[in-house]
Amino acid sequence: MQPYQTILFDLDGTLTDSAPGILNSVRHACQKMALEVPEEAILRRFLGPPLPDSFREYLHLQEEDTVRAVAAFREYYPERGIFENEVYPGIPELLADLKRAGKRVVMATSKPEDFARRIMEHFSLESYFDAICGATMDETRTDKGEVIAYALQTAGVTQLQDVVMVGDREHDVKGAARNGLPCIGAVYGYGSADELTKAGAVALANTVADLHTLLCDS
Repeated sequence: MQPYQTILFDLDGTLTDSAPGILNSVRHACQKMALEVPEEAILRRFLGPPLPDSFREYLHLQEEDTVRAVAAFREYYPERGIFENEVYPGIPELLADLKRAGKRVVMATSKPEDFARRIMEHFSLESYFDAICGATMDETRTDKGEVIAYALQTAGVTQLQDVVMVGDREHDVKGAARNGLPCIGAVYGYGSADELTKAGAVALANTVADLHTLLCDS
């Protein structure tokens, strides 16, 4: 695999295991709106895609109720759910090695940017990033392709031949492709090897150690 000089990282399922906080926030939203809390397999589909899309697709909510569900989610998430979260072992070392090698490291997440920044500061990882870019709170920028385009612009990336995206869901792979970028699939996250391969990932990392090899040893 070619040596990449700029690496864009997804957050949830790629840098941190944020499932507990996200799922608890979805449960809170369902309870607040008197909706039946879906079974675990459905809940876990909320891990990765933009939040409004998940409420619409998996709970079959119309637009007005989707807005209410997102608002209810954000009652719980900023205070509690945001820190029901753990950094995957090996990620701090990977980020440190990338920076030591002179790589440009950028976050591109569908999570609201303010939340992403708070999480990185909480785990003392913010210093490894040249830019932390995410969705807007008003949902005007949530699509992964739009977030990646925004991240590239914010970081001043104009040459794409040595840029790669790293993410754990098909949305990351397809969003990268819409911006002319390859994507490495993080299988250790919330997607599957089959999902990421079908979406067009150029390589798969079953573990953080595999990702380290792909990014640092090529």
